[in-house]
Amino acid sequence: MTQYSKRGYLNSDFRIFHLNDQIEKEFDYHTHDFHKITIFIRGKVQYFIEGKTYELEPYDIILVNRNDIHRIQVNPSEPYERIIVYISPGFMDAYRNEDYDLTYCFRRAKEEQSYVLRIPSLKNSSLFKTTMRLERSFDDTEYASGLYRQVLFLEFMIQLNRAALKERIEYLDTKLYNAKIIDIMQYIQEHLTEDLSIDMIASSFYLSKYYMMRLFKAETGMTIGSYITHRRLLLARDCIYSGMPLTEACFNAGFHNYSTFFRAYKKCFHKPPNDSLDN
Repeated sequence: MTQYSKRGYLNSDFRIFHLNDQIEKEFDYHTHDFHKITIFIRGKVQYFIEGKTYELEPYDIILVNRNDIHRIQVNPSEPYERIIVYISPGFMDAYRNEDYDLTYCFRRAKEEQSYVLRIPSLKNSSLFKTTMRLERSFDDTEYASGLYRQVLFLEFMIQLNRAALKERIEYLDTKLYNAKIIDIMQYIQEHLTEDLSIDMIASSFYLSKYYMMRLFKAETGMTIGSYITHRRLLLARDCIYSGMPLTEACFNAGFHNYSTFFRAYKKCFHKPPNDSLDN
């Protein structure tokens, strides 16, 4: 089974990195336990996320939800500069009520099936200036520096969501995807807890099973069976995090055999499911 590694780390509510390097290695598809925002500054980069491919332009904003399967392809002939923000889902959930929800921009990205945002003149915007202040705040050691960082982060997220709500952001469309594969991925997500077979999916889309398998692999870099298993493992992990008993989480996520689930979980997340109870 193709493995999608969990990359990055986050041991606080949020973290920001400003990176500028020339990358020569290939990146595999992977996921994160947290939300991720990337502000692309310069370079030649393709971003692959949930079956879609984006050719980035300077100051594009990429929104990667927790558990989104993604990777990048970087042309090593040019420096790759970007600002990356990691955000704890629990921290974002704490700032949600009937009047506002700081995860709105992420939810809308899912709804629009568009993960790259473009704001006219972002470099000169108050959002970008707040981003720079937030970045500098991690070197601040003066009075209440931690609280100051939190205030700046909240200002950053408020401005980003205000721009999304007021349509100052363009959720980019891209022609670099296969609509049939996007539909298949959506179908899998909607039927994840049910009996899912490759034959059934192929029949639902009036495709040859072998053609569909080759097409899915070519478009996403993963087999359709691996994609289903990984999505189920992510769902099971979320159920375990929410307090659901292990066996119930296993069957709730669409697995029919606990030992199979246990081995797959340990191989994917590098720890057994019962260790997730400590999170």
